[in-house]
Order: sequence, then C-alpha cells, then structure tokens
Amino acid sequence: MSTTNNDLPHYPGTELDAMSTAMNYHRWIVDSFRPYFGKSVAEVGAGIGTISQFLLETGLDRLVAFEPSPNMYPVLEKKLRHEQRAQAINDFFQPDGRLDSFDSVVYINVLEHIEDDRRELANALAALKPGGHLLVFVPALAWLYSEFDRQIGHYRRYTKAGLAQLARKLGYTDVRTRYFDVIGIVPWYVMFVLLRKHVGYNSVTLYDKLIVPPLRRIERVVPPPIGKSVLLIARKP
Repeated sequence: MSTTNNDLPHYPGTELDAMSTAMNYHRWIVDSFRPYFGKSVAEVGAGIGTISQFLLETGLDRLVAFEPSPNMYPVLEKKLRHEQRAQAINDFFQPDGRLDSFDSVVYINVLEHIEDDRRELANALAALKPGGHLLVFVPALAWLYSEFDRQIGHYRRYTKAGLAQLARKLGYTDVRTRYFDVIGIVPWYVMFVLLRKHVGYNSVTLYDKLIVPPLRRIERVVPPPIGKSVLLIARKP
C-alpha cells in the first residue's frame, strides 16, 4: 500500500484552501496533459476534487478519484456524487483488481507527498493499459524546499532529470519532462524560504489572475530552462 501525507485537515482559511482557488493555474496544468488522458482516468490524491472537475471537462468516459484522507474525501464525494462518469474511492491507490485498467494515471501535486514514490509509480504502471500514460506534476528544485513544504507533507522536490530517470528505471518509455512556472520561483523563494511566511488568498488570486495567463502563453512558445514545478509524461509499453 502507498503511504502518503495527504491526511491533512481541510479547514477554511488554510494554505491548502488558498491554493485551491488558483483556477487559471489548475486549468493550465490539466490542459498541458489533455492530449494524453484517454477515456479512462485514475486520479491519485484527488483531495477535495478541484482537479477532478477540470478532468471531467476534458470529455473522458470514466474518472476514478482516489483520496485516502477522511477530512477531504467527504468534500470530494459530494462534488462527484451526481456525476455518472466519476467514482470517488476513500482509499490509497492500489493496482489490485485494476491491472491494465486505465488509459492514464494522474498525479497532480501528489507524488511529493508519497514517501516511496518508486513503488507508487510501479503501481501506476501495473494499472495502466498498454500504451497508457503516466501524468505527473510535482514541485521542483530542492533549494526551494521550505518549512511550508514540510508542514504540508512534502518529502521532496524534483528535477526534470531525476523524475525522468525514475520513470525510465521502472520501465516507462517515451518519457518527456519539462519545467513549469519559471516566474513562480522568485516569489516562492522569497516568501517561503527567506521570510517563512504563509500563503494567503490575496497573493494566490493576484498571481493567478495577473501572472498565469500571460506566462502560460509565453511558456507554450518558449519552454523555460527552470521552473517552480516540473511535469512528466511517460508511456507504458
């Protein structure tokens, strides 16, 4: 079984609530993976369903959203209750009984919470159909690791090379990685590493409305050499 730190209280006003309001940012992430979802998707660590709702907008036929947290799961289940294409599961993601089941397995801001990330991605490989895709979005750059990372249960931050190497060693092919959100490096470093402050609604909202739309257009044309996050697309042979 996977072990995660996703069992975090979900209370209004926490940092997790503030980050969940970044709708432009989340849509940017989901759209980056859109060509690879297929029709049957496993979302691991679905939280309160923010990403789940964006995934359902892509036209998939089946979404199975896994969330082990007893605090977050009721919100997720309520959001997906009336969606016939979606199923919420209050458990860790396991391949048992789901071998070769999914066109894609999605981890968006989740893998960094899992202590044994190698075993987790091996589970995903077993659950994917041949030709299916692993889709991962994680925080990047070890020198950005902060007290805030520790408080919300991050075991690590990644690099493009390190994440790609992990996927290839497990047997994934056609592995592609790229950095994401180059501008976000500076405010993250200043706020969390230097000043050790907490994120609030105002700062998240301003960044999401003013910075994300033009940054998205720029990074579509010019892939950044470094970024606050890194995404991976890999295929099961």
